[in-house]
Amino acid sequence: MAQFPSLPPRRPVSIKEVALRANVAVGTVSNVLNHPERVAPAKRDAVLRVIEELGFVRNDAARQLRAGSSRTIGLIVLDAGNPFFTDLARAAEDEAARQGNLVMLGNSGHDAAREARYIDAFEEQRVLGLLLSPVGDPNERLEVLRARGVTTVLVDRLEDADRYSSVAVDDVAGGYLAVRHLLEQGRRRIAFIGGPASIRQVADRRRGAEAAVAECSGASLEVVEQDALTVLQGRAAGDQLSGRSRRLMPDGIFCANDLLALGVLQALAMLRSLRVPDDLALVGYDDIGFAASAVVPLSSIRQPTELMGRTAIELLNEELASPGSRRQVIFPPELVVRGSSATDLDRAPETDGLLTGRK
Repeated sequence: MAQFPSLPPRRPVSIKEVALRANVAVGTVSNVLNHPERVAPAKRDAVLRVIEELGFVRNDAARQLRAGSSRTIGLIVLDAGNPFFTDLARAAEDEAARQGNLVMLGNSGHDAAREARYIDAFEEQRVLGLLLSPVGDPNERLEVLRARGVTTVLVDRLEDADRYSSVAVDDVAGGYLAVRHLLEQGRRRIAFIGGPASIRQVADRRRGAEAAVAECSGASLEVVEQDALTVLQGRAAGDQLSGRSRRLMPDGIFCANDLLALGVLQALAMLRSLRVPDDLALVGYDDIGFAASAVVPLSSIRQPTELMGRTAIELLNEELASPGSRRQVIFPPELVVRGSSATDLDRAPETDGLLTGRK
């Protein structure tokens, strides 16, 4: 195989070279980049042509160091593969763009060390602020960020309103609402399938499920803990449950998110000996786009994902404008009933956001 010599790396074009080629002062080029309204149109157009000819790219990192901050907002989510976080990030990005800012996304993958590396990287970039869906207990990390002057808003996580701004859904109410619906459908042997209990959202949804079962005589709740909140883990849980005798099978399942629920639905569909919802009713959480289009449309607890993303940006702006201000926004969950949990949809409380969690 022929060996081709590697080309030397291209040296970045400097702002001084742009000024020299355009026959203007360095300050004029700087104004074109940062304050174009201060430069006469003809001169501005001439500088822009030279910038394009030379392939000049501004050193934004250096500019941020001089300014002390950027127009970039960091967003770190627990699982970028979950459509809930994808939709939330898109809404935050749209709201930030409307205000002339950008959102950079980091995916911690439920890994605290990886989350820490993203936090360090965003801090080095002098981000305008940080939106964080934290792994585990975030208090120590948040105190460090605050001491360093990094404004941080928690997303999909409730914390002390006097200490941090945050936006979330009442997950305890959501878990209660999901299992209450199953109980109202006559189900008594309820299984809760969730990821690691160390995930705060999973623990809160389980607490709500337990509260609903405690109110119903003769009902029971079995906890089936999985390693992750994924479709594959849902299939594994479905395979595990379907291997039991009918007497030991649950007649209602509440999953901590829709990905798990879709995996359970796949496992049961492959088995073909159990009918959903006649033999087993199923409810998920998040109401992602795939829920309504499943082979058996999935009942789910809806979170106002887009509103949460926009509100996170709003809270960040409030704290930037008034340092020390704190606000906690908690949205109520909503039950969306579809074919996976109601045997008679004509009599079922069909919702498009009509049933909300208790307060």
